[in-house]
Amino acid sequence: MDVTASALSPRRLTRQISVGSVKVGGNAPISIQSMTTTKTADVEGTLQQIYALAAAGADIVRCTCNEQAAAEGLAQIVPRSPVPIVADIHFHVEMALAALEAGVQGLRLNPGNLRKPEEIKLVASEARDRGVPIRIGVNAGSLHPDIYERFGGATPEALVESARIELAYFEEVGFSDVKISVKASSVATMIAAYRLASETFEHPLHLGVTEAGPLPGGLLKGTAGIATLLAEGIGDTLRYSLTADPVEEARAGRQLLEALGLRERKGLDLIACPSCGRAEVDVIKVATEAQAALSELNLPIQVAVMGCVVNGPGEARHADLGIAAGKKRGHLFIQGQIVRVVPEDEMVAALVDEAKKIAAEGIAARLLARDESAEAEAEADRALLLDAKGLDVNHSSERIERIRHRTEG
Repeated sequence: MDVTASALSPRRLTRQISVGSVKVGGNAPISIQSMTTTKTADVEGTLQQIYALAAAGADIVRCTCNEQAAAEGLAQIVPRSPVPIVADIHFHVEMALAALEAGVQGLRLNPGNLRKPEEIKLVASEARDRGVPIRIGVNAGSLHPDIYERFGGATPEALVESARIELAYFEEVGFSDVKISVKASSVATMIAAYRLASETFEHPLHLGVTEAGPLPGGLLKGTAGIATLLAEGIGDTLRYSLTADPVEEARAGRQLLEALGLRERKGLDLIACPSCGRAEVDVIKVATEAQAALSELNLPIQVAVMGCVVNGPGEARHADLGIAAGKKRGHLFIQGQIVRVVPEDEMVAALVDEAKKIAAEGIAARLLARDESAEAEAEADRALLLDAKGLDVNHSSERIERIRHRTEG
């Protein structure tokens, strides 16, 4: 785990459950979830999407089970899936029982839609006997009318009360393999609801801002809610709910956990300066091209694209690899040490080439293979840039003399 995780609040210890081979809660890694958008009866199309989600970082995938054809599709999908499958159940108890027959590794029940206590307890009993966990998936948009009226709306207290009532039905039949979500489209409501849930339940919590919307706004809302709670030590599994290709949900979840140091990096982390007047190249263009080229390599590496040779290598010395732009050429550096100077039009290609070599040989070996003349060339470029741009851009020496004249005279 990345050292940045130590800056977060200690994670709340919850009861651990198993969704197939994936542990959720306790000290298990925070897992990433998404949901297919295909018709579950379309077995091949759904499996294709599941494999794409798994490749993007999803640990668990949910599929709708809203009709008999979907349940029959699940029976074929589950044994061929690379990750555990959770069946999404809304209104029909028969579909929950059919999904269990299909062999799913988890169920999601919406207590606002499946309301009859005897049906809820029947599903819990069947899940208990099969060792299949259930997520109590409370949603602010589908609260039971009685709860909505009692609390005067979809308040955090109302969301948690809905989960508590559902959990009580489960406990009546001795079922405790449960995780809980209390989602809302309002980020503030969602955060408050999960904070209350973390004080109320010992079960693992599934984080998410529901109906967050399309990119980029949906991504911002999802991150605002999920990251806030993770930083407070709340949450055991998560899903971004985006109006987009679900692969974007899995990718966002993976990147968020890596950024917080809660999961080991498995893919590219590209950092880039926002550019400024010192930049000698189009930083946005170079960074975009580098992102596209390096993403295809799928290497767990941090790469920096900096627009200035004066400060770039030092500011990004923590990066595994980087390029800093000078006058018509770039300084290629590894962990802040210049290893090569390359022409401007070869900067992206040089990054890709060096990334491959780092993956094959390691950083230490690549530092030993550096061009011995590179640092001297880089220093000359820096000196020229400082001379051309002016180091004392604020004329601070003259200002200091005037200040001294004012204060000492």
